Amino acid sequence: MPKSKVLVTGGSGFIGSGLVRGLLAQGHHVRVFDNNSRGTLENLHDILDQIEFVEGDIRHPEAVDAAVAGMEVVFHLAFINGTQYFYQYPKLVLDVGIRGHLNISDSVAKTDSVHTFVFASSSEIYQSPNIIPTPENISGSIPDISNPRYSYAGSKLLGEILTSHYLEREGLKKIIFRPHNIYGPAMGFKHVIPQLAKKIVDATQGFTQNAGSITLQGDGLETRAFCYIEDAVAGTLLAAFQGEAGQTYNVGREDEISMADLARAMAGIYGVQLTLKTSPKAPGGTPRRCPDVAKLRALGYTPRVSLKEGLQPTLSWYKNYYLRNLKNEAL
Repeated sequence: MPKSKVLVTGGSGFIGSGLVRGLLAQGHHVRVFDNNSRGTLENLHDILDQIEFVEGDIRHPEAVDAAVAGMEVVFHLAFINGTQYFYQYPKLVLDVGIRGHLNISDSVAKTDSVHTFVFASSSEIYQSPNIIPTPENISGSIPDISNPRYSYAGSKLLGEILTSHYLEREGLKKIIFRPHNIYGPAMGFKHVIPQLAKKIVDATQGFTQNAGSITLQGDGLETRAFCYIEDAVAGTLLAAFQGEAGQTYNVGREDEISMADLARAMAGIYGVQLTLKTSPKAPGGTPRRCPDVAKLRALGYTPRVSLKEGLQPTLSWYKNYYLRNLKNEAL
């Protein structure tokens, strides 16, 4: 594979920083563009001397132009994610998602050196599909425009349309990938695994008790298919460099687990007993989410890390983080 000059917008975020590591391992020159509003340089602390970091806001055209200059491959990941943000800050989600995509598209369109553009969409665009596992050709859906949750899915869906029909330049390869519930150490705090970990820590008073009670959002029967960050990076790189121009690829695993069973599995790893309580579902949540990754498998994708294997380092990281915070609060 020829080595390229690669830009990763949102490269200090969780998936972005994992992608940066994967690109470095393949020998590419990597430039990261981020304002660290959602990500952090701590995610890149051990490789900062191996990359070029450019601080800037994806909503500022001049900053984006400078970041794109001289690049050959652009991965666009800069976005506001985390379900809590979708409900609380829909305007910000839309501003970053849409204005940012227009800016990066305009910059790429006028930068002749860029030959590949890769957009990180989302499994959220499927909402509640009628086929599980869900293939890429299922229609995207925004069921209720009055629900702020769909600020994110709407931005991602429009991003796919912009990638396909707004970003035009002869010879430009365009790839869209849809990550499905990617997890791992330091993944942030607005996602289900770290939120459940925090509930377990609180319920057991920092693991000073061996049992506790937590409340799930919903009835616990909702399912997701979780994919460890290393597998997600491998799949994304395959889609970007081996995928067919103009195609969309699901990135994830096909193993579903209910939220109740996930909580029990986490409790088992932590060595505690949990009593589970239910609560009303969040408006707009989808009951099942599981990707069909046949297209990616055809490129050689083979996810290797099981949920149990991936949860071990992930939960260890969050346990240490939360206990450290509890200790600091007590001082």
